[in-house]
Amino acid sequence: MAVPITVITDTSVLINFLVIDQVTLLVALADRRIVVTDHVRNEVTQHYSTQLARLEQALQAGLLDEISVTDLAEVALFAQLTATGLGVGECSAIAVAANRGHELAIDDKTACKRVAQLYPAINVLTTELIVVELIRQGVLDVAAADAIKLDWKQNHRFRLPFGSFSDRFNP
Repeated sequence: MAVPITVITDTSVLINFLVIDQVTLLVALADRRIVVTDHVRNEVTQHYSTQLARLEQALQAGLLDEISVTDLAEVALFAQLTATGLGVGECSAIAVAANRGHELAIDDKTACKRVAQLYPAINVLTTELIVVELIRQGVLDVAAADAIKLDWKQNHRFRLPFGSFSDRFNP
């Protein structure tokens, strides 16, 4: 059995799946293990009470793993990144992904640009790319993905800049 690729998620990607009560989709990515940092969990605790209950359930069920940012190299990277104005959850996720060579799930455009500049070797997964991959893997079909996209837009202030996932999906 192959060792799964670890994906460190920031708050934005995690919340997108928690708000629709579909963390099972996030963790359905083949060969991926989804991990949140303690800073991301704290952001969810402070700002997203409904989603916190769902996060706690996912952690208790072993769907997600949580790690603390205590490694000295990660703490130093975290401090450097927070000085640039990025959010705490983003900074912790980037620091861990950069230090440990993991993939990063993040949506914030400024943070994505910073990652591309500072850590070009990090594979970045956005919510959009995750959904496209779920379609490729047969976990979702385009109609279900479009329904989720519409739910995000109408009920959760998350918008993707295209009409349908069929526009993004190349079999």
